[in-house]
Amino acid sequence: MRKKLKEVKSDIKILIVDDDSGIIDSLSIMLRRSGYHYEGCTDPIEAVEKVRTGSFDLLILDYLMTPIHGDVVVERIRQFNKEIYILMLTGHKDLAPPLETIKLLDIQGYCEKSDRFDQLQLLVESGVKSITMMRTIKKFRDGLNRILKSVPKIYQLQPIGNILEDILSELLPLVSSENAFILVDNIIDADETKKSIYRGIGKYKTEIYDFMSLLNSKLLEKIGKARITRKSIITPTEIILPLMNEYNDSIGVIYVESSNSTEAEISEGYKLLEIYASQAASSVNNAFLHSLVNIKNDELNKTYEQLRIRYLDTIEALRQVVDAKDEYTCGHSDRVSYYCVKIGEAFELSEKDLETLRVAGLFHDVGKMGITDDILFKSDRLSIKEYDEIKKHPTKGARILSVISMFKDIVPIVRWHHERIDGKGYPDGLKGDQIPFFARIVSVADAFDAMMSDRHYRSKLNFDAAIRQLLDGSGTQFDSCIVDKFVSMLGRYPEMEKEISYTYDLCKSKT
Repeated sequence: MRKKLKEVKSDIKILIVDDDSGIIDSLSIMLRRSGYHYEGCTDPIEAVEKVRTGSFDLLILDYLMTPIHGDVVVERIRQFNKEIYILMLTGHKDLAPPLETIKLLDIQGYCEKSDRFDQLQLLVESGVKSITMMRTIKKFRDGLNRILKSVPKIYQLQPIGNILEDILSELLPLVSSENAFILVDNIIDADETKKSIYRGIGKYKTEIYDFMSLLNSKLLEKIGKARITRKSIITPTEIILPLMNEYNDSIGVIYVESSNSTEAEISEGYKLLEIYASQAASSVNNAFLHSLVNIKNDELNKTYEQLRIRYLDTIEALRQVVDAKDEYTCGHSDRVSYYCVKIGEAFELSEKDLETLRVAGLFHDVGKMGITDDILFKSDRLSIKEYDEIKKHPTKGARILSVISMFKDIVPIVRWHHERIDGKGYPDGLKGDQIPFFARIVSVADAFDAMMSDRHYRSKLNFDAAIRQLLDGSGTQFDSCIVDKFVSMLGRYPEMEKEISYTYDLCKSKT
């Protein structure tokens, strides 16, 4: 308990003033045991200068001293310091200063000297609580003033990137942090085509195409969860706040590291961040509206090209993270993506839908980044607990991809690609048409390639056996229409195998 007390109170500084060094020694023992920083002084005149030039929070002083009494010391200190908390000691109650003097000099308490310091210790504890509370109030007041001063700046009509930088620069002092980032989605046309705009500070100061490499799967999950649930996430090391527009839609997220802050500082900073985040979201949304009104045709074309490049860069960056996990995952995801596109072509889907299926196939197992290697690469039969962990990968993948809005159409496909037509799949037990059509396509493509591939725990099936298993699962595990289309396509499997072999070999060379 004492150790914990020291950690909590280590920043409280106390000055003891008494012309009797023995009293100072006795008080020092009590304060040291309680975990406080303290300093002793036997000269009351010198003590006034120590308070003037130092940063003491609490003053304990004797009343009867030479060459000046304690009330004169306090009177001089109050001329330049109104905030220091003061406790006065007296050798006898009849020698205490008048009550009017105590009130006039704003002395918070006094007690008689004795061999035991129980009463004084209680007064010190009470004083520390008051000091801590006043610090909190002052910090909150200063934080609110900072927010009020920063609001006009972040509402100025300027490029969105500049606004995000201003938001970050005004935000960090609220929580005494050095590392933070903002990720927002900018609506640029009536078709709801979006680009993600990112600004970071500290270790996150980088471009958006390098952003994914800075984050681990757990953090991506948390960011995705904050955006999906529209609720903030607070841990001892980080604060994640979703940015909401006037329609209560998530337009982005603010992430702040808080590893150097105490629990109390995080709690206080979070309250300020919530207030600030609402203003930040409004300023960002305001900038979006103005950018839509003022954008010119040539600028719009340039934006489209930048969006396309960033989209491809983001896919490649995330793909490299997934591929680095396992060589098998790389080849499997490429082939599933290939089969998905072929099935989509058989259903005469649009180019936009085929692109959605292609990307969904590439990232359908992205959630396995969050599964530990000892489970993912286990060669023996998985336990029930281990299998339950594996079954979380669709949900993990959906959360990871939901961080960036350009993958919004991919999220439901990834989440539900292990659902079954009969409702016995996971994670949500959807059945029949409740399962999105594209997720049903990925399910068939994923199952076929898994059966045709060597796994850590079994050898691959032959072609005919894989076809039989697809047909056996038609109408229960798989959509029967999709199985029929796919099986008819597999009549030209040797040609298909050659078409995907180059992509697979290229993938292996990268790993």
